[in-house]
Amino acid sequence: MEDIQVNVSQEGVTIPRARKKISDKWIPYLVMAPGLLITIGVLYPFVLAIYDSLTDLSFNSPTVAFVGLQNYVDMFRSPSFFHSIYVTVAYAVITTALELIVGVAMALILHRMTWTAHLFQSLFILPLMVSTAIATLLWRLMTNPTYGIYTRFLDIFGIHHFPWANSPRTALLTVVLVDAWVYIPFVILIVLAGLKSLPPAPFEAARIDGGSFWFTFRRLTLPLLRPILIIVTLFRLMDGLQQFTIIYAMTAGGPGDALMNIPNLAYEHGFLYLTFGPSLAYLVLLWVLVFIVSRLLVAYWNRIRMQEAEGE
Repeated sequence: MEDIQVNVSQEGVTIPRARKKISDKWIPYLVMAPGLLITIGVLYPFVLAIYDSLTDLSFNSPTVAFVGLQNYVDMFRSPSFFHSIYVTVAYAVITTALELIVGVAMALILHRMTWTAHLFQSLFILPLMVSTAIATLLWRLMTNPTYGIYTRFLDIFGIHHFPWANSPRTALLTVVLVDAWVYIPFVILIVLAGLKSLPPAPFEAARIDGGSFWFTFRRLTLPLLRPILIIVTLFRLMDGLQQFTIIYAMTAGGPGDALMNIPNLAYEHGFLYLTFGPSLAYLVLLWVLVFIVSRLLVAYWNRIRMQEAEGE
């Protein structure tokens, strides 16, 4: 039987020790409870989606039957599947590369500015304040082949009736420009924060030794920024692989199936054909693709951090 220590004071008899010991038993469980609830909230829909991808779940049929891997077999047999893989990967790689190049360049320019930097930072952050869907619809109006402001601008240079998103040849270029306009400010802000956190001593030494801008950038700035650039690449690649809003709002996967990536193909199966089993099979495959890419980048980032720690 647990000993209960009685404290006698001027106010009376109290038994604080026993009550404290009883409550301490529940503290670890109370601390773990929110994390456990979040884990259940994330894992349950995910596991349910994997199970439903193995069924013929559809609003066209009142019954649901387990079909095993049939949805995945049909997916790999579909001609549109490999095209959707190509569009998904090409879109993610092109947008990420463009946003990194332009974002890093603009961050370097802003980092070298003085009082005007705050003004330009305020201007560059404006696209982040606009909803992606609204920004895409604005771009759809501005790139209209007939009356769009960008079409009129190209008319000045003799390029008339540029098709923009209305042609399979230029649709990918158009959505890449929209994605870049929306997310380059994100890259600028992250890289600019990284530049401001770099140690000034190596750059002062390079300046005294007469090092050029290109030499300083290649030998100092880029290696020191590499962990931050990997994180930015990770975020942009993951978002690019899963991009649905911009492509759907601009072209709905068209013209034809020119921009039918995996998210849009899953949407088509689930909400147009009402076949949720095959739709979830596409989404599970997309998760696997994103997981592999993210794990490779995280492993590379960890290797860099270990090399930096060994160098210190």
